[in-house]
Amino acid sequence: MLIRFALLGAVLALNIPGCKKSPNAAPNGQGAAPSPAATAPAAPVATPAMTLAKPTVDQNAQVIIYGYHRFEKTVRRPDTEMTPEMFEAQMKELQDKKIPVIAMQDFFAWKRGEKNIPPRAAIITLDDGWKSQYKVGWPILKKYGYPFTLFIYTEGVKGMKFGGGAAMSWEQLGEMRDAGVDIEAHSATHQDLRKAYDKVQKKKLNPEEYEQWLTAEIIGSKQLLEQKLGIRVNSFAVPFGYINDPVREFLKKAGYEAIFTVYGQRLTYTSPNDSLGRYLMEGNKPKVFSDAATFSGSASGGAAPVAEISSESIQAQPASGETAKTAMPLIQANLSSMGPIDPGTAQMRVSGLGVVTATFDEKTQTISYQPTQKLRDKSCTVIIGGKSGEKKVEASWTFSIADAALAAPPTRAPAAPSPAASPAPAKK
Repeated sequence: MLIRFALLGAVLALNIPGCKKSPNAAPNGQGAAPSPAATAPAAPVATPAMTLAKPTVDQNAQVIIYGYHRFEKTVRRPDTEMTPEMFEAQMKELQDKKIPVIAMQDFFAWKRGEKNIPPRAAIITLDDGWKSQYKVGWPILKKYGYPFTLFIYTEGVKGMKFGGGAAMSWEQLGEMRDAGVDIEAHSATHQDLRKAYDKVQKKKLNPEEYEQWLTAEIIGSKQLLEQKLGIRVNSFAVPFGYINDPVREFLKKAGYEAIFTVYGQRLTYTSPNDSLGRYLMEGNKPKVFSDAATFSGSASGGAAPVAEISSESIQAQPASGETAKTAMPLIQANLSSMGPIDPGTAQMRVSGLGVVTATFDEKTQTISYQPTQKLRDKSCTVIIGGKSGEKKVEASWTFSIADAALAAPPTRAPAAPSPAASPAPAKK
């Protein structure tokens, strides 16, 4: 009995509320309670910061970049247009050849050593901001799951100075942004940034005015895109691919991480970011697409250095600034001031037509082109050039077409230049 009561007392003592150890009691009943300072929690021990190792990137990977403009059922300007069917066939060709399409920002991350990409990859870019990119190109790209980049010239957006009914609106650009489309800069008014001449104002610019104009074209377009769309713009596609060292340095100082031309080449890990070449797609040259997809072209950072020759030394016809009375004028220039030109490299480009089949007279160093159809634009820019030794040389000028000539019905073209002149091959 005594044992039973002793056990009962022990059990009751354990279950009575308040029968807890005094906070001042010594642990295990050993000695006096410690001082308050001794019971304070220990200071937290700093955890060493995690250092994330950079991923191993394939520095032997290669990238090709395609550039597109408009998608139209009826192609009138093949230098910038192609049919929707042709565009979709090219996107399918990438799929069939198992060439992955990567995002532009992934390409930059790879070149910074932050992210790996496939051994061979393609990037899709669309220039200017045509509405057909939104209505035709985007659905096709979504069908194949391809990311892409838009290069927008800001005054070409609908509602801006040059943004007519064929242009995308800011709202459509915002919709594409929300869907993850990368949007980058392509200048404000889409002019040749090398020339101290504002075609919009039809005005030659002094050095101070030229710097202000470049600021509006290069920095102003970036700021407007960032403000209107709430994005970060870090790359710039040079209008027409035309660039020289002063423009390149201006772009770098403006904070652009990358500068793109239209001189298509395989891009590598070490390709300089200030001359990244893209393959410009034309509606009448599908082979360029397939050739690029073989990754067999030269590997470089973009355009070869170009020596610019003054338009005053090439005896241009029609002369720079002249107004031609016919919409089919004989266009010619003398290249002798460029040095001895390799005949196989002599080339002429005409705005609205692209590369034309010009003739080159090696004896006189004269390049000529007789249009067989009316030039449609009031202002016409001509770019001529070739290779002299190891140097690429180029000159350009602009003339106008009289309003009466543009309105007149087409007439038969004048006789072609002398057959002694050999055709200059049409090359990109």
